[in-house]
Amino acid sequence: MIKAKKKLPLEMLPVILALAWPTMLEQLLHTAVQYIDTAMVGSLGTEATAAVGATTTVNWLFGSTISAIGVGFLAFISQAKGAGKLGDIKKASAQACLSVLVIGLLFTVIALTLSPFVPIWMQVDESIQTTASIYFFILYTPMLFRTASIIFGTVLRAVGDTKTPMRVGILVNATNIILNFIMIYPTRVTMLGDLIIIIPGMNLGVIGAGIASAIAFLVGGVCIFIALWRHPLVSPKGESLKPNPHILKPCLKVALPNALQRFGTSFGYVAFASMVNSLGEISTATHTIANTVESAFYIPGYGMQSAASTLAGNAYGARDKKKIKDLSRMILPIEVVLMIISGGLLFLLAPFMMSLFSTDAEVISLGATVLRMVAISEPFYGVSIIIEGMMHGMGKTTMPFITNIIGMWAIRIVGTFICTQIFSFGLIGAWACMILHNLMLFVMFLIFYLTGKYNPMNKKELSA
Repeated sequence: MIKAKKKLPLEMLPVILALAWPTMLEQLLHTAVQYIDTAMVGSLGTEATAAVGATTTVNWLFGSTISAIGVGFLAFISQAKGAGKLGDIKKASAQACLSVLVIGLLFTVIALTLSPFVPIWMQVDESIQTTASIYFFILYTPMLFRTASIIFGTVLRAVGDTKTPMRVGILVNATNIILNFIMIYPTRVTMLGDLIIIIPGMNLGVIGAGIASAIAFLVGGVCIFIALWRHPLVSPKGESLKPNPHILKPCLKVALPNALQRFGTSFGYVAFASMVNSLGEISTATHTIANTVESAFYIPGYGMQSAASTLAGNAYGARDKKKIKDLSRMILPIEVVLMIISGGLLFLLAPFMMSLFSTDAEVISLGATVLRMVAISEPFYGVSIIIEGMMHGMGKTTMPFITNIIGMWAIRIVGTFICTQIFSFGLIGAWACMILHNLMLFVMFLIFYLTGKYNPMNKKELSA
């Protein structure tokens, strides 16, 4: 007898989209600011773009490690919400505040101390090392506030509030854009009809871009803390800031493998970027711009991942096995469709997108080539980040850690070394290794899903 095919659980669609769209919009706005930032700096020349882009991967290293701590709180709080343990949510929020203070101050000291050496380690051209170092120092001065934005934003999303981080993100981005116009360029005169408008400017160039970003980070950290303090579900008001083993132990159990994963993969990005930088100024500028362009087309994927993490954590906390399966059956097809559309648009628009940030014909041509390469792999990568997001929400971070570390170092880094340092395949060879890494993640996470290993409540099989 042939079994009837199960219908998709369409009743979950409104819930998924309600959680996903604010995160997508927040990331869209953040990416738009990245675009504007890159275009503004790019207008100063290829050297300015290279100076800013040279330390981008180190920025990822710090940011992703902090995000990993947030994943520990996301898993604990989303599961506590699913189980109806509202008291534990507030206690966890207080522990998140403690974590922000400790990690934020620690990372500030580390980043500022290392700022003179980072451009050298990244093999940045000597002519722009000083500028890159000063830019890095300024960018990391408000590290405490950047840490607050990341961790408190994750805490709010864990209880299903994705709109507040979105609103704070809008404010941060608006602040950054306005200050960029003032700090990067000199005072200039423009005409609006017969009206003469004087736009004030400080003519600080790359340094001005760093100051603008630093002030925007400070504003974001303050605002997200105020939002957390006033939130009815996760306000830490009245809770102790002393270390609480009942909260911290399960959070760290989830966060530690994820932190090691993000640190290991981000350090891999640093090694990857260092090899790219060694290829010369054109490759560095192209890689920086192409990464910025590409980030916009991953927005649907990461927006859905945020929803997947929260909903999977809620369902796991409520011990609702069916809801976890329904979630995966609904969200994966949505993700694949969205990533096919975004990948197709990236393929078609690649030359135009590159031309927005550079007038150098070589940069535009090379960037269009690597972007079209990566566009083809987007739907596959989308599957892996959704499954990984669900695993994070359910507190299952060890397997993603192992898979990502192997993929990064055994495929991307070793492959890039062979392609760029031995065979001289240049930036195209480096990006080919990056794509191969993403495809490896797709295969591994698909196996986890089909065997049911992604789900702690269903270790033997996936079928209901």
